[in-house]
Formats: sequence, C-alpha cells, structure tokens
Amino acid sequence: MADVSATMDFRRRDAGDKLRGHTRYTVDRYLPGMLHAAVLRASVPSGRIVRLDTAKAARMPGVRAVVTAADAPGKIGIGIADHPLFARDVVRYDGEPLAAIAADTFAQAQAALAAIEVEIAPVTAVLTMAEALAPDAPLVHPGWRDHEILLEGGAREGNVAWEATVVRGDVDGAFARPDVEIIESVFRVGRQNHVAFEPRAVVASYEDGRFHIETSTQVPWGIRNATARLLGVAASQVRVTVPPVGGGFGLKFDLAVEPFAALLARASGRPVRLVNSREEEMLTCLFRENAEIRIRSAVTREGEIVGREAVVLMDCGAYGGEQIFLTTMTAHTLGGNYRLGAVRLVSRAVYTNTAPNGAFRCCNGVYNTFALERHTDEIAARIGIDPLAFRRRNVLGDGDLGATGQVFEGDVLGPMLARMDTLRDAAAPPRKLADGRLFGRATTVGTWFVFVGPSAATVNMNADGTVTLVTSGVEIGSGSMMQSLPQIVASTLGIDPENVIVRAADTDAAGYDVGVGGGRTTVALGAASLSAAQEVRTKLLKVASDMIEAAPEDLVMRQGRIEIAGAPGSGRTVAEVATRAQAQIGPVSGTGAFTGAGVPAMPGCVAGHFIDAIDIPVFAVHDCEVAVDRETGHVEVLCYRVVQDVGRALNPRAIQGQIQGGVVQGLGYALHEEVTIGTNGRVNQSGFETYRVPLALDVVPVEISLYEGAPSIGPFGTKGAGEVPILNVGAAIACAVANATGKRVQELPLTPPRVLELLLDRNQELILAHIAEAWADNLVRPHGASART
Repeated sequence: MADVSATMDFRRRDAGDKLRGHTRYTVDRYLPGMLHAAVLRASVPSGRIVRLDTAKAARMPGVRAVVTAADAPGKIGIGIADHPLFARDVVRYDGEPLAAIAADTFAQAQAALAAIEVEIAPVTAVLTMAEALAPDAPLVHPGWRDHEILLEGGAREGNVAWEATVVRGDVDGAFARPDVEIIESVFRVGRQNHVAFEPRAVVASYEDGRFHIETSTQVPWGIRNATARLLGVAASQVRVTVPPVGGGFGLKFDLAVEPFAALLARASGRPVRLVNSREEEMLTCLFRENAEIRIRSAVTREGEIVGREAVVLMDCGAYGGEQIFLTTMTAHTLGGNYRLGAVRLVSRAVYTNTAPNGAFRCCNGVYNTFALERHTDEIAARIGIDPLAFRRRNVLGDGDLGATGQVFEGDVLGPMLARMDTLRDAAAPPRKLADGRLFGRATTVGTWFVFVGPSAATVNMNADGTVTLVTSGVEIGSGSMMQSLPQIVASTLGIDPENVIVRAADTDAAGYDVGVGGGRTTVALGAASLSAAQEVRTKLLKVASDMIEAAPEDLVMRQGRIEIAGAPGSGRTVAEVATRAQAQIGPVSGTGAFTGAGVPAMPGCVAGHFIDAIDIPVFAVHDCEVAVDRETGHVEVLCYRVVQDVGRALNPRAIQGQIQGGVVQGLGYALHEEVTIGTNGRVNQSGFETYRVPLALDVVPVEISLYEGAPSIGPFGTKGAGEVPILNVGAAIACAVANATGKRVQELPLTPPRVLELLLDRNQELILAHIAEAWADNLVRPHGASART
C-alpha cells in the first residue's frame, strides 16, 4: 500500500545553485593540461571521399592529436549497426564528421582543421522521403545488406532502414462493409530542434588503460557501451560520469561527441574537452524527425470504428539511429486511443542524405497524435457527430483491445474527458472576439506510455541517519532524481527526503540502467530504489528490535525514529540504530532492480517491434481556445487546459511544472519552430536568429487537473509525468485552428504564412503520392513473412 508520507510538494535541492549560476555543468569542466578539440565536417550531403590528408594539420602549432575513421573501427545503431563515427569512403550528410583534432587552444584546433586537405566527389543525394522511395532512387547505403543486424524481425530494403507492422483482424472485410463511411486523411510535419541550453559536451581522459568520460548525457551506460563498440575496446575499459545536465529532452539519449574526445585523449595522453557550438547543434543535432502520415478509417453512421489502416513515414536521416526503435511507437500512439474493430499499421524509417534524427520528448507520439486527432475530427464531420461525443463513444476503456491486441485495464480516458467537461463548463463561455479575430476551441485525447526497461539502485545507510542513493539516473531537469526518488526512499525509511543524498551517475559505481527518458525515472529507478530501501528497512528493524525489545513487525519508522507502533516517542532514532547496526553487522545497504512486467500482445499481430505491448499506458486530455488573426494568420492561444493521468502524484507541484513546460514546448512545435533543408542538403536554420522558439509573450498559463487512480505497476502507483505533457499540444492547437477557420489543417507548424495561405485558400492540397493507395504496396515484405537480410 502506498505510504502517505511519500506525497508532498518537496522542493528541488538543486534549484538554488542553478538559479544563481553556481551549478557546474559539463561545459564548465576543466582539468589540468586539458586540450581543446574540434571536428572537421563534410560540406556536401552525398559524396565519395577521394582524398583526406591530415599530415599538414598534424604539424600545425599546438596540435597534439589527429584522429580519423582508421582510429574508430566499429559501427553502432539500434536494430542495425549502420553508423560509423567518421565517414568512411562515403559522405552521407552535410556535416558528417571526417576527422577530429585536439590542440592546446580551441583556436589552434580550428586552424588545424582548415589545414586538412580533403577532396570529395559529389554523388546524387536524396533529400526527401519521396525522393528516397522513388523507383531507382540512389541508395544512401548501397551496402545495406552488409550492416550487422542487432535485432531480428524488422523488414528493410534499400532506403527503407526499418519497417514495423501491425495487423489485427479482417481489415479488408471492415472496409468492404456496405454500412460504413470511408474517411482518408494525410498529414505532414517538419523537424524540431531540442535547443537545450547546454549543448552536447564532454571532457575525456585516458589513464591506466581506461577511458573516463564526463559528459552531458541521459544514458551513461549507453555512452559507455557505444563508445567501446566504436573504439573496438571492451566496455569495461570505459567509465562514464555525468555532471548536472543542462537540458536533454531526448537530444542526449544517444551517442554524440564522446568518442571523439575519448580517441583524442588516448592519442594525446591528455584530457580533452569537446563542446558543440550552437551552429553544430542546429545543423547536425538529432532533431525530432519529420514525418508523413496517411490514415484511412471505416466508420459506421452510428460512429463505430470498424476498421483502420495507416502508413507512417519517418525520416531517419543518413543513419537509422533512434528512428529504428521509434517505428515501434506508432502501434501505441495511433492504436491506443480508440477502440478499433480491425487495424493494420506500418511505420517505415527512411534513409535520406540529411542530418540524422533522434528522440525528442514523446517521440513519434506528438505528430501521430496530431494526425489521429485531426483525422478524428474529419470523421466526426463526415458522419455528422459532435467531435466530443464521438470521442466519448470510442475512447478505450477497461478490457478493450489496443492495436496490437493488448488488453487495457481500467476506464481512464472516459472519466478524464468528463473531468475536462467540468473544467470547461466552469470557465467563462466563449464569445465572439470584439477585434474580429476568429475563435476556435478543441478537445483532444492522447495515449503515451512509460518506457520501463532495466534499472538498478543501491541504498547505503549512513551512521548519522542519512542515506546515500546510488543509481545511474541523471537529473535532466524533470526533478525526478532530486524529488521523487528521495521521496520514495525517505518514506520507506521514515526520514526526511532532505536526508537522502543522491549520488551523481557513475557507471563504475552503479548498476546498469537503460537511461533517463520515456518518463521512466520515477517508475523504473523509483521501483529499484524502493526495493533497495525496503532491504535496508528490514535490516534496521531487526537491529532495532533487540535495542527496543520489541518484535520487528511491531515497529514503525517515522520522523527519523524507529518506534513501537501506537507509542509515539518510544524507541530510538534511526541514527542510533544505524550506528549500532554498523558496529554489530557492518555497514547497512540494500540493492534493488526493476524491469518491465511484459504485458502480452496478441500473437502474430506485430512484426519488427521492440515493444509489442505497453506495461504502463499514460493518458492525456487537452483543451485549448485560440484566436486567429484574419489579416496576418497569427494564432494566439487564449487558454489551455490539461487533464493528465499521473497514476499517483508524489509531488503535485513538480508535476504541474512539467505540464506547464511541456505545453510551452508543444506551442513551439505547433506554431513557431520550423526546420527547412536547402537543395544543398544543409539545414537553413543555424541559430536562434533563424529558428523561432516560444518567447515569454507566447506563454499561456495552463489550467491543470491531475487524474489519479489509473492502474500502474510503478512504485506507489506512480506513472511518468514529464514526457506526456507535450503529446497533445500540436493536435489541440491544430484542431482549434481548423474549427476557427473552417479549413482543413494538414501540416505543422501553423506559422502565420501557412495559416494565411489557409485563410486565403492558397495552400495546395497535400498529396503524398509516394505512399501507395493499397496498404500492402507500402511494405518491404508481407506482414508475417520472414525478414529479408
């Protein structure tokens, strides 16, 4: 049973130093004798390396080391190992690394880069997914068959890096029914840059035959293993520690600058610092991928969805990266909101000669939710049903099947919609705007999930009554490491969370962890920490029972004391018991581990998936009101409301902060942040001057209601709360703008020029001719057939 003492508005202990500028991030790290590194990058999107001569650069003043592809033999990836550290023979995107240099000063390193002699013969590039999927298109990876397969089951061929499919039920039969309307929608979204305030940064050293990497990352164990693979060394030769991280959002869920610094440290025998410039972050960072979506549904006049099919194209850029894994998400983000009679879905990660993309808060879910909710509104309009009534009728409830045949538990979305009705009804009624702007309102639903996976924790009891929590968790801004984990441990041991010391991540000290992301910290690391704390509790109660002369089961731990239940003031302090325990049996510690429960999918439904079904679904309902300027196309968000499924709110204030921040980040995706790629393959937005993010005047206060009680295997019934707030924002704003203007919204972001084109009927109808009309014609292999290698 959940401990009431675990729930509180506990303040972040790191807030003061961060606000005062005292926190030392990776970009602030300096070591004696440290060198400065720079990376030479290709300036063409596709080409053959004819010549790369570093001899002159190596003789430049201050240069201590130069490394190239010859120094990094391995390849990395998810599902398939297709990504080398440096371009080898072939350049696949503008900005791809060719060499790296370490010198006494950064200026000297840059000067040496300019002295590298490089000749690249241009090769025809494919810059869009339409180009990549065209018949006889140039192959981004001509040797795609030779890539090592890391996960069996995914289909792939040519410029299709990975394909994941879902088929459940008789979809053809559903679409052939005489009593259905068939509604088809197509959508397109662009890339989004994370713009974390701290760029990707690393300080690496090489001592006693081992690498020590201090880096700004969300995945210390991932960095450890991937760096070792690229460098061709044992993973045990790499130690990763993580200082405070200045923003992640998924950008730092993958390998970045670490191997360059590690190689240079080994070659030079000195510590090496490498920090991306803002331009490098903008031009080569792992954007949220651009995507193209076609959804087709068969719906009865009464509003029952009897069949649905969808094709989702995801631009992974030059290498598969996170998008290989993210193809899995479509099954749950397109197939986890509504009851579907029969369904078939395909996600295709497509190679293009552009900078690689990666994970970004609610990866895949943000644009699929936009597409699904716009499609839902189009269904309601076609069959003449109120959009809210249609949603109430069709949202998943207890015992309903998801797309993969997973059985969902509990009625959650229905009551959440009712909660939103209450919030909306309590607000002032909408009225015609006096300034002539168009008014629109929309309510949307969304389904996300907590990515669980393995986590480990150790709790060490200190003789002074404090405890030290050792994990590989990283504080990336959500507060989970500074708030929820100390609350969980403290409530178990009856102490104040201020007395829980959280050790910074160190792969030499803590057990394996998948990484911080996917809303998993409070759930996975929290469960491991709870288990470790319970072991410590058991040991302390046994020692205390001898000291107090009472059975362990008659004792309670509260307010820093171990007492006889029902007798406040009796017993001893936790510090006294810990001191006695240390003297009698040695230091007291506990270890805990956690991984997913493994919810089953329906056999045969999925192919090429990393997660067939979701252990912990998380639901969201968003409502927004907008005003659209008829003359300029500017969209102002007038008010925004969120009902979010949190399972159990350990720290309501912290969750509310995450929701406010997630909505603002979503506003950027919906209205402002646009990435375009020139004909030269280069991202046109190279800094804050050309990439528009939400400003202070764009921020709208969010009215928030936390929905508790939905089933969860998380500790005390918790769910991850930091990722899902962005999920519905693009959908809610797009639906509200469509309602305001009476126009069909098919693309994000809704920048003023794009909205003005809608208002003036000057936008061209979106046609995705490279997505085949027949669903099966979009597949590399028929669903269920053996993988092609």
